[in-house]
Amino acid sequence: MEQNPQSQLKLLVTRGKEQGYLTYAEVNDHLPEDIVDSDQIEDIIQMINDMGIQVMEEAPDADDLMLAENTADEDAAEAAAQVLSSVESEIGRTTDPVRMYMREMGTVELLTREGEIDIAKRIEDGINQVQCSVAEYPEAITYLLEQYDRVEAEEARLSDLITGFVDPNAEEDLAPTATHVGSELSQEDLDDDEDEDEEDGDDDSADDDNSIDPELARENLRNYALSTL
Repeated sequence: MEQNPQSQLKLLVTRGKEQGYLTYAEVNDHLPEDIVDSDQIEDIIQMINDMGIQVMEEAPDADDLMLAENTADEDAAEAAAQVLSSVESEIGRTTDPVRMYMREMGTVELLTREGEIDIAKRIEDGINQVQCSVAEYPEAITYLLEQYDRVEAEEARLSDLITGFVDPNAEEDLAPTATHVGSELSQEDLDDDEDEDEEDGDDDSADDDNSIDPELARENLRNYALSTL
């Protein structure tokens, strides 16, 4: 007949009191199947250690056992019941994926403004590294120049090809332009920003091509093409 979780833990602690130790394998074999959360298992092992029962990787030598007190504790079964009472109510709750996720999320600090800036800088650095690598790839250079020829022939929009030019000598002044979960910005500020974006949406779409100077684009791309020859 299958033992219930309380009986299993009582047996485990009683055995540990009698031996003076337990191995991790013994703990694993006697734990109820419902206890799968790593934090919960660590709590049980810690409580077993607090009872004076050492939890070891392997069984100690016989000489070491002779030095240890090897008497059965009459309160071992009661101690096991106390261990179980602290975790039995958790069984089923912590194995629910949604509850486990929500509990873990509660331990994560909200993203601060400084944290947003740091993440934005790291993202920007990563994008720049990718762009620099792509810019050195011959096929990418050929594709860029071919697409610019389509722009010159009025078959494509300049803004669809180029968003701007990077000045390697310019000082970085990066601030995050988007707010993510955990932001310290108030919801009112976020709503105001969204309203302004919606109002300006039509004007921006009409002026996309005017945001880049065509003459500057032509000059930079010609210089770029010459530098690759």
